[in-house]
Amino acid sequence: MIVTEYELLVCLAEELNMRKSAEKLFLSQPALSQRLQTIESRWNTKIFIRTQKGLLLTPEGEAIVRHASSVIDREHTIQEKLEAMEGVVRGTLRIACASVVAQMWLPRVLKTFTSAYPNVQISLVTGWSSEVTQQLAAGNVHIGIVRGNSTWKSVQKPLFKDKLILVDTEITKIEQVFQTNRPFVQFRSDSNYYQVIQDYWQRNFGKMPRQAMLMDQMETSRQMALNGIGFAILPEVTMLGYADKINKIPLTEKDGSILSRETNLLTYEQSLGLPQVKAFLEIIDKFLEQVK
Repeated sequence: MIVTEYELLVCLAEELNMRKSAEKLFLSQPALSQRLQTIESRWNTKIFIRTQKGLLLTPEGEAIVRHASSVIDREHTIQEKLEAMEGVVRGTLRIACASVVAQMWLPRVLKTFTSAYPNVQISLVTGWSSEVTQQLAAGNVHIGIVRGNSTWKSVQKPLFKDKLILVDTEITKIEQVFQTNRPFVQFRSDSNYYQVIQDYWQRNFGKMPRQAMLMDQMETSRQMALNGIGFAILPEVTMLGYADKINKIPLTEKDGSILSRETNLLTYEQSLGLPQVKAFLEIIDKFLEQVK
């Protein structure tokens, strides 16, 4: 792999650590240090200051790294336009995806996609749906996959709905939540998810469960429920394969409907002209058809 000076500087600015940057760039630390010295000599300024805790960007370095990032972005844009003109499916497909979808659903799609299009590199970032939308709005990714309702103004493609379920080793009916001292094992998420759950309790019972434990992420909450520590409200997709020794109770509304959450794919109209994006959407359509 040929690492350009711009890529080297951007990597160092992201990691602020010589060892981690060297590993990421597949270079030895002495080679990385030598290349950085050459770059600083060429710019005739100090770009990074070494400390015991890592690297610090100088003010001059900040300006140079911003320039390097903009050059890399422009090159990516030009490359994508050339590939779109040729109609060749290659290059990089940049995706931002809600964490739970990235864990439970996306890998199966990407496995099919990478088998069909081995010349396409996948760049994937995960996080809360609000963070995914920010990545897409900033132009950092081609595609965003989010949970819940979205106000996205450009292309929006529904992928699937999955039920929200109460998961517990003891509770068998939703009403028992208010008759037990078992804690409600919640997890940190974006405000939309919290609001959906709070609205459900208030709409159907006029109150919230009495006790709560707050976990750092959904997987921690899931493991607490699976091990009988308390009950959790989870997307049904996270419980695939867990059929025994755990109760999975749909959140039923007064009218008999079941509370569910949508997963949507977001992108820009202009991104649809990129061969790798078009191919990815075609793979998704085939995948969704197969799992119906």
